[in-house]
Amino acid sequence: MPTVRKLEPTDRASLEAALRSDGTFRDDEVAVALELIDEALAGSTDYLVRVAELDAGSDAARVAGYICFGPTPMTAATYDLYWIVVHADARGRGVAGALIETMERELAARSATAVRVETSQTEGYGAARKLYARHDYPEAARFSDFYAPGDDLIVYYKRL
Repeated sequence: MPTVRKLEPTDRASLEAALRSDGTFRDDEVAVALELIDEALAGSTDYLVRVAELDAGSDAARVAGYICFGPTPMTAATYDLYWIVVHADARGRGVAGALIETMERELAARSATAVRVETSQTEGYGAARKLYARHDYPEAARFSDFYAPGDDLIVYYKRL
């Protein structure tokens, strides 16, 4: 079972490796994800990053993925889930679920009332959409051809 902890400066390279582990994310997407990780490492409270580790069978745990979330600007208690990434080698081991559950517990402790998630309709994001469905994130809106022709933006919105 994965363990989830706060981001540490030594995690950056492992998180970049997770982002690049299977080609899901384009280079511009990776750059944005790393920008948010860097903001969190610099102390920004706008981007909260939690890291999942799996026991590597030795003295060291292996970074398996991460979640990045933060308060939605100009709202009283809504948060955005910006990124949830699991290294291709760690999929199917409960990492994404552990990250979502950790985020939701932390948000409940912060008296958050809702979480908003935006994602693509493309096949590469199919696992993410299934994850949101399993964790009771209903689709709240869809914007046709938002990212590109044939690539809708899907918005999920869960009340906590």
